[in-house]
Amino acid sequence: MKKGLLITLGVIVVIVFILYRVFAGSYNKMVTKEEQVTGAWSQVENVYQRRADLIPNLVNTVKGYADFEQETLQGVIEARSKATGINVNTDDLSPEKIQQFQQAQQGLSSALSRLMVVVERYPDLKANQNFIKLQDQLEGTENRIAVERRRFNEVTQEYNTYIRKFPQTMLAGMYGFEKKGYFEADQGAEDAPEVSFD
Repeated sequence: MKKGLLITLGVIVVIVFILYRVFAGSYNKMVTKEEQVTGAWSQVENVYQRRADLIPNLVNTVKGYADFEQETLQGVIEARSKATGINVNTDDLSPEKIQQFQQAQQGLSSALSRLMVVVERYPDLKANQNFIKLQDQLEGTENRIAVERRRFNEVTQEYNTYIRKFPQTMLAGMYGFEKKGYFEADQGAEDAPEVSFD
């Protein structure tokens, strides 16, 4: 009788240990992966903030040219204001929130592109050393943004894949882990630009 009780207790202890390892191991891995997504998002925000910080200097340099088109400058200032006004909480990186953030940033990118096109008409401004430095820094920042967005998408894909696999899919809902959103290509990016040699 004692031997059977010891065997039953041993089996129960092994089952409890296995269940604990499955639940605790899955939970801890979900936490780790979610923290990686949060860290990657912080880096995305960091490089976008760097771009936003460069814009006032760029605008002030361009303002020095009295005949520069004020409407273009105003567009950049307003787009920067909208872009910095959108904050996404790391606890809610839903596809909708990411898209909202991306659209605001895309508006700023468009305004900056228009500014650079207008600058082409001002040879003195294009030769200004401050402007050249700011333009180089802005270009470097745009490259960093692309790198951090790609890295964010990679860790988000890892996280989303992990929480959708069995048995994590059952545990993720129970623990409150939800799918995170991705950065997507800008609208129209799938269309090749037209090149004309007139």
